[in-house]
Amino acid sequence: MMFVLDEVVNVAELAGLPGFEDATPDIVQGVIDEAAKIIENTIAPLNETGDEEGCKFDNGVVTPPSGFKEAYQLYAESGWTALDKSIDFGGQGLPFTLATAVSEMLSGGNDAFSLYPGLTNGAYEALLEHGSNELKTIYLEKLTTGEWTGTMCLTEPQAGSDLSQVRTKAADNGDGSYAIEGTKIFITAGDHDFTDNIIHLVLARLPDAPAGVKGISLFVVPKFLVNGDGSLGERNPAVCASIEHKMGIHGSCTCVMSFENATGYLVGNLNEGLRYMFTMMNSARLMVGLQGMGVAERATQGAIEYAKERKQGKAINGGAMIVDHPDVRRMIMTMKALTEGSRMVAYDTAKQFDLSRAHPDEAVRKVAAKQVDLMIPICKAFATDVGCEVASLGVQVLGGAGYIRESGMEQNMRDAKIFCIYEGTNG
Repeated sequence: MMFVLDEVVNVAELAGLPGFEDATPDIVQGVIDEAAKIIENTIAPLNETGDEEGCKFDNGVVTPPSGFKEAYQLYAESGWTALDKSIDFGGQGLPFTLATAVSEMLSGGNDAFSLYPGLTNGAYEALLEHGSNELKTIYLEKLTTGEWTGTMCLTEPQAGSDLSQVRTKAADNGDGSYAIEGTKIFITAGDHDFTDNIIHLVLARLPDAPAGVKGISLFVVPKFLVNGDGSLGERNPAVCASIEHKMGIHGSCTCVMSFENATGYLVGNLNEGLRYMFTMMNSARLMVGLQGMGVAERATQGAIEYAKERKQGKAINGGAMIVDHPDVRRMIMTMKALTEGSRMVAYDTAKQFDLSRAHPDEAVRKVAAKQVDLMIPICKAFATDVGCEVASLGVQVLGGAGYIRESGMEQNMRDAKIFCIYEGTNG
């Protein structure tokens, strides 16, 4: 990881950009080291138990696995959700490239857990780019600090990749708010008990909106309405109707959300929701690519550790450990090469994102922004395909032991498959 940051991406170069002066080599190394500690000691131990326990739904109440709430609150209170966020809203203002490396480690430690802070990033980016000053003032600081989390409510039973079929309705209340009515499915972290409020970003259409994607608008729909003084008001009728029972990522609550004339607030302009949605989607797609890399790294480390300890047969060089068998070495080197390759692509894309926002030369910013737009879907598709392939190879290296739940390899395979599917299905 540090090799890619230092030698391939040259993250030290970012410290020369306005606003990134604190991103010195010592700070970068320190952030990586401290992130490793909280992930290794607090979050990663919940990966297996969270998978086994899963999420619970009882009388409209969603409860994530034991330990997740406390781990999330420690993660947020320690400042990790604010790492690359704007200092104008309580963030630390460090490069997105550095936050990308931390996100990979978080996904590698516990990919289901990583979704709770991960989806908040998409909501933050959409409001930062397209929200009014009023919406920014109300929501961005809380999303930055992790005191509130965010969701992306796009998919409906009849509208998956084809968002022209969105049927969720928005009606103008005449007071600057809208009544949102409809059902959204597959909503990651749609409800939980980690935070006092959850901020849903919802695609909906007004009755007189143009047909198809040209008539979609984006709305902020909080779980609890926010009073003028910033305190929480009444419960908004945006509720979880049920949760999905999935093949993997059991620790992540995947909700069916019902909006029953819930109060929402327009983001940006009417009928431009699709454009705003892609701001959220780009953030989410890179996050999912990092999930693929994270599970690939976890599988690779597990395979290497096992292969160095497992005695079986005779190798060409006389060694007994299976790591000395040529075909086992081939599989492990394939795992390493694919994982490192996807890491280089993702980290370089993250650096281009930083350049697109912070470089003083407008021409450089424009070129970098185009590079980001090109590479985001490539990062997502390549890294998640890598995650599936490497997870499969991990099972193969362990042989029969890899097929047993206690090895952790079979969980890697179950978790990895969704990464190739959500936030835009791979071709």
